[in-house]
Amino acid sequence: MKVLRAIRHLLAPPWLLRRHFPAAALGAIEAAIGESERLHRGEIRFVVEGGLELSDLWRGVSARERAIEVFSRLRVWDTEENTGVLIYVQWLDRRVEIVVDRGVAARVAPECWAAVCRGLESAFRSGRPAEGACEAVREVGRLLAEHFPARPDNPDELPDRPVLL
Repeated sequence: MKVLRAIRHLLAPPWLLRRHFPAAALGAIEAAIGESERLHRGEIRFVVEGGLELSDLWRGVSARERAIEVFSRLRVWDTEENTGVLIYVQWLDRRVEIVVDRGVAARVAPECWAAVCRGLESAFRSGRPAEGACEAVREVGRLLAEHFPARPDNPDELPDRPVLL
């Protein structure tokens, strides 16, 4: 366990995420997800997490490992065509991870997701969390629309509302 990381996570105040992602920002992200999902058959979830629990810190859980856990917990994998995509932000570690279901992974190269992650991290560094999040959602939507264009019977299988953990 890295001591400075643990201190940062354990002492993070509960209101920290609301400061960077107020209701208006969450609404804008939700709207971006809704608009995006009209163009493709994928399902996008956006999650921002503040401090990790002590057990995760003790085990040295990485942002990637935590993103996979959240992907499972929120059942992002549970879509008809296996087209779920999770955009996970570990706010205190300043890391972004994208986890995709097997249907998407078979068609979109990992480098595409890495580029979206780095773009979102850059937006965070420049003080544009909400705008960066919406841009990332639109880019994920563009990639999904390329490989999974919308059909007339395009169900909305997962909630569009972002999650703060």
